[in-house]
Amino acid sequence: MPRCFALIMLALLLSACQTSRVTQDFDATRDFASYHTWNWAEPGVQYQPDDPRIKSDLTDQRIRQAVTQQMEQRGLRQAPAGQHADLTVKTWLIIDTRQQQVTVNYGPAPLGYWGGYWGGPGFNETRNLDYKVATLQIDLLDGHDSKLVWRASAEQLASSAQDSPQDRTRAIDDSVAKLLSVYPPH
Repeated sequence: MPRCFALIMLALLLSACQTSRVTQDFDATRDFASYHTWNWAEPGVQYQPDDPRIKSDLTDQRIRQAVTQQMEQRGLRQAPAGQHADLTVKTWLIIDTRQQQVTVNYGPAPLGYWGGYWGGPGFNETRNLDYKVATLQIDLLDGHDSKLVWRASAEQLASSAQDSPQDRTRAIDDSVAKLLSVYPPH
């Protein structure tokens, strides 16, 4: 029973981390209405850590397709290869290992009168729980001066389950849509 309770607490803790919150920052002095075209910085998608379990051509392709689709929905067109663009796009996929300390109180046990309580003495169990958090970040840099003009990022609990390719594509599409939903800044 104590392990079951600890697992329930872990599930509640981690489910609270499951929702992603978008944070953004931008240069308020920029005229975002003047940006009409964009292109990728190379490398367009960067990974931390540089781990082959995370970094793949398939993930790179999914992120690029999702960003391209969302930029087009906002009226921004990708500049033809070799031509100057108003914005340069750079994305990051970052996987962090984080730790949460969880304490569960088990007591007192119902074994008779014991020092002012009915039952035996209780005890606490404290465990350190490691979990992985994935952060997707999109940076937009001015095409003229290469300065960062807009950034958005979102974190969510990284799934350890072997998702299908369709699930991975859907997750990336959803994350990119959330990030770019706050562009242009108001």
